[in-house]
Amino acid sequence: MKLRFGIFMLAVFFTGILFAEIYPAKPITFIAPAGPGGGWDTTARVVSQILKETNLVDQPIIVVNMPGGGGGVGLAHMQSKKGDPYTMIVFSPPLLLINLTGQTGYSYKNLTPLAMLIHDYGAFAVSKKSKFNSISEIMEALKKDPKSIKVGGISSFGSMDHIQFLIAAKAAGVKNLKDITYVSFQEGEHLAALLGGHIDVLSTGLAETVTAMQAGAVRVLAVTAPQRVGGILSSVPTLREEGIDAEFINWRGFFGPPDMPSYAVDYWINTFSKMVQRPEWDKIVSKYSWTKAFMNGKDFENYLDKVNENYKEILREIGLYKE
Repeated sequence: MKLRFGIFMLAVFFTGILFAEIYPAKPITFIAPAGPGGGWDTTARVVSQILKETNLVDQPIIVVNMPGGGGGVGLAHMQSKKGDPYTMIVFSPPLLLINLTGQTGYSYKNLTPLAMLIHDYGAFAVSKKSKFNSISEIMEALKKDPKSIKVGGISSFGSMDHIQFLIAAKAAGVKNLKDITYVSFQEGEHLAALLGGHIDVLSTGLAETVTAMQAGAVRVLAVTAPQRVGGILSSVPTLREEGIDAEFINWRGFFGPPDMPSYAVDYWINTFSKMVQRPEWDKIVSKYSWTKAFMNGKDFENYLDKVNENYKEILREIGLYKE
């Protein structure tokens, strides 16, 4: 019996070595847990493009959009991929927020952190026809009447776009944060709603404002970065420059499914660490006004532990944390 068990374990060991040597041996799927055009989709597509262009990965990479539930649909789908070395997902703060607000029972602990790649930031934009010329003017209006301003975003209620605005409003001294109207849109609908006057201010990511700002359709009033960002947004003040002592970091990275094999985890940590050193990556980071922020699997997980506690405190303060 002991001999049979020993033979079995040796077989498992050598099979693992074989898989590691030939991995990846078939197409890889990157899941963007939202529709086309948003930050998750952009990250998944540019990363897949660079990995192929630089020959860091020699297998096809397929990007699949899986919108719904502020990322919850994609997160639930990853549970069905337990142990799969060929499926990964892009995530950012909503991965933590949708769990803390009770929208899903799953969290980052139900995935395998592989690598943080960037820091992105939020932006607050108004239509070019808006009467508001600064984020401070919007906050003053909210202080007088928290129902007087309609805020829109492409994340769900209680998730990133909503929370980053509430963090700014709280820091600005706005009371009754629960009374502020927040409307959640699918990607592609948010700018139309802003330009059509259905919302007063759009709370979103930096990348989602660049094209509309270049076209002169919107004015970006403030960014949530600790300092001004580059490119076309270099003229936009930070919240702190506007007298609002707040910031919001939109970290973004890749995760594998639960119990992803160690050979696949090692492969992707190594591959991503090489990718972020390539000049092609530097160009992409500059193009989207991102900040390079590479962190490997275990360090990334430790970072998430700390950030999760910070988010929990913020949500508790505004009454959205579900115990």
